[in-house]
Amino acid sequence: MTPSRPYLLRGIYDWLIDNEQTPYLLVDAEAQGVIVPLEHVQDGKIILNISLTATRDLELTNDSVTFNARFGGKPMKVNVPIMATLALYSKENGRGMMFPEEGADNDPLSPDPGSGKGSDKGEASQKPHLTLVK
Repeated sequence: MTPSRPYLLRGIYDWLIDNEQTPYLLVDAEAQGVIVPLEHVQDGKIILNISLTATRDLELTNDSVTFNARFGGKPMKVNVPIMATLALYSKENGRGMMFPEEGADNDPLSPDPGSGKGSDKGEASQKPHLTLVK
């Protein structure tokens, strides 16, 4: 399956904009392919305001987040590969979503490897349990 991260990013972005919130993107600035203003990087990370008023030509694709913005009055084309995105949240109230930092194979919607499914300890895989509530 394709990674869920780009779909979640677009959905959360739309939700924040619809609710008149300012979307902030937390980025791993040291990841391969990241193009951001290095003077604003702290501890290997950068927070970018990706609101409609702060960016031009914003694109949230399956591969990257790209836009044009001004930093200290200087125009810059920003590129953030999807796997370098660590969180998307509201400036005003902090609501949004964090994404795992440990590599490209981690997908927020994938089953937890420690959940017992397919473990090598000889345990039987657990079936989902649903309860009818009336």
